[in-house]
Parts: sequence; structure tokens; C-alpha cells
Amino acid sequence: MRRAAVTVAISALAVSAAACGKAGDKDKDSGSSASSGAGGKSIGLLLPDNVTTRYEKFDKPYFQAKVKELCGDCTVSYANAAADPAKQAQQMSSMVTKGVKVIVISAQDSAAIKSSIQSAVDKGVKVVAYDRLAQGPISAYVSFDNVKVGQLQGQALLDALGSKATPKAKVVMINGDDADPNAAQFKQGAHKILDGKVNIAYEQSGLWKDTVAAQKMSAAITQLGAKNIAGVYAANDGMAGGIANTLKGAGISDIPLTGQDAELAAIQRIVAGTQSATVYKPYKGEADNAAELAVNLLQGKDIKSLADTTVTSGSGNKVQAKLLTPISVTVKNINDTVVKDGLYTVAQICTTDYAAACKKAGLQ
Repeated sequence: MRRAAVTVAISALAVSAAACGKAGDKDKDSGSSASSGAGGKSIGLLLPDNVTTRYEKFDKPYFQAKVKELCGDCTVSYANAAADPAKQAQQMSSMVTKGVKVIVISAQDSAAIKSSIQSAVDKGVKVVAYDRLAQGPISAYVSFDNVKVGQLQGQALLDALGSKATPKAKVVMINGDDADPNAAQFKQGAHKILDGKVNIAYEQSGLWKDTVAAQKMSAAITQLGAKNIAGVYAANDGMAGGIANTLKGAGISDIPLTGQDAELAAIQRIVAGTQSATVYKPYKGEADNAAELAVNLLQGKDIKSLADTTVTSGSGNKVQAKLLTPISVTVKNINDTVVKDGLYTVAQICTTDYAAACKKAGLQ
């Protein structure tokens, strides 16, 4: 009888192990990665897409490293929504079910995620909005001054236009996704600078997609005429890349083009002269602040010293916030910004195709 009992126990363990293996495979297939210690000391990180370079390359590893530094026995459960709001809602629900106590989320759709956040909070989970101000009862928000980002973009466009910046100069604006509250703030900031200084003759949303932005730019050229466009505002670098290709295909050169996010390809376009400026948002500072807030919330500590201002979300919730300062980047200060901070090395920027332009720009 003892031998039979042992056999049954071993069989039960084997079944349990197999089930765990299948669950782990499911997480892997969905693009999620979860540390094994879900529960009391587990922090969740939900990022919105894997098209925008920064999230996987910078935000995720910086956040994970800072959590490990602050809390050696804490684990981080991670998932990327791949630009799918429904998938992100499922990922959040899964983390809550696993017992994650604090979730840091950069919402793919700030309004659509509201009910998921409410459900998580109802179960005792603390939620931190990261980079994008999600709706619902969140505990804290970490981002940059996004209106300032738009102002920097607008000013960079005016500076690049120089004497051509007149009320008659026709400018194309390709904004971000309306589902992202940051897009509205970038747009607001840009309009503060550009309105009355130039003629915004064509304005559309590019949905944060280079292909959509390229299509919108093509439509603007058809509507306005290639020779009549003085400059282009692109809300981020990914869209600026699509727009730059469309401008080149239409034979349009030497007109200002803005961007944002300081992507490597954008820095290279700035060196080459096909993009005028970008906006650098030091991701490490943002990720570090989010990690510190998450750990403090996990440990029941006060966060007012970390989130020293307040903002109001689209759902009317007043939220403690930390807003960091963005930096405009042109060919003149690449060395003093993204290179100095170690975001990219000169070797990464100055590949063979950009060697001559780098030399001219003083990047060696």
C-alpha cells in the first residue's frame, strides 16, 4: 500500500509539472515573460507595442534592472500588447489572477483599459500609469511634460524654417494616435508654437504607424502640391521615417521634418539632413522613477516625495505624478545628449552609410 501511495504521489507531481510547463509555453507564445515568483513580491510591467523601438530596447530592461536593485527578492512579470488593446486587457487580467500586487502599464488605449484598471484596483492591486496617462483609479503616473514635447517639436520646426516661417508657409501636421492621451498633448504643445506663425494646411493622424504616416503625407502632397509644402511636423520618429521616404519619392528635399523619441534611425536621418530634429526623453530616468514608485507601493511606503505633482486623467481622476523634462535634439547637440548619456555610441550612429555626414557633423 505504501508503494502504491508513493506511485500515485509521483504521478500527481508529474501531471502538475506538465501543466506548469504548458502554462509557461502559453506565456511565451503570447509574447509575455513572467518570473516564477508571482504573488506578494511580484510587479507587473505592461507595455503597449513592439513597433516603437524604445519599449523593448530601453524601457523594459531599465525597469527590470531598477526593480532588482531596489528589491532583490522582487520579480517582474512582463507582457507586450503588440498594439492590441484587447490583448493588453487580457494580459492585465492574467497578472491580477496570478497575484501580482503592483502593475505598471503604458496603455495602448487609455480609455479602453479603464475597466481593467478598476477591476484590478477592486482586487487590491496598485496601478502605475507609465508614459501614457491611463484612465481609472491609478495610484501614480510617470511620464514627461508632453505639452513641452510638442512645444519643442514646434519650435524646432520654426527654427529650421528660419526666414521661411511666415503665416503663409504651408506646413503638414501628422499627429499621433487619438487613443493615446500623449498624442493630444504633443499636438496641443505644437499648436501653441506654430499657430499664427505658419499655415497648418493639412493635419491628420498617423496612428503611430510609419505606413499610415506615409499615406497621409502622400495625400498632403497631392492636395497641396509638392512645391508648396514648407515643412512637416511628425509626432514621432517612426512616422517621420515613413514621411521621409515619401518626401524622397516625391522629389522633395531640404524641408524641415520633426520627430520625437530619439530613435537611432532618426538620429541618423538628422546627421544625413533628411530630418531636422527629434525630442530625447531620457528613458532610464522614466523607467527608474516608475520602478521606484512600484517598489514603494508594493512595500506600503509613501510616494508623495517621488510623485511631486498632480495631473487629472481623461476619466477625471486626480493622480500623483512625476513629470520629467524632455530635450530637443538637432545635429548640433547629438554628442551632448544621446551620445553623452550612452543611449547610442558614435559607432552605432556613424555606420558606413553615414560616415561622411558624421564627419561633417563632428561625430567621430
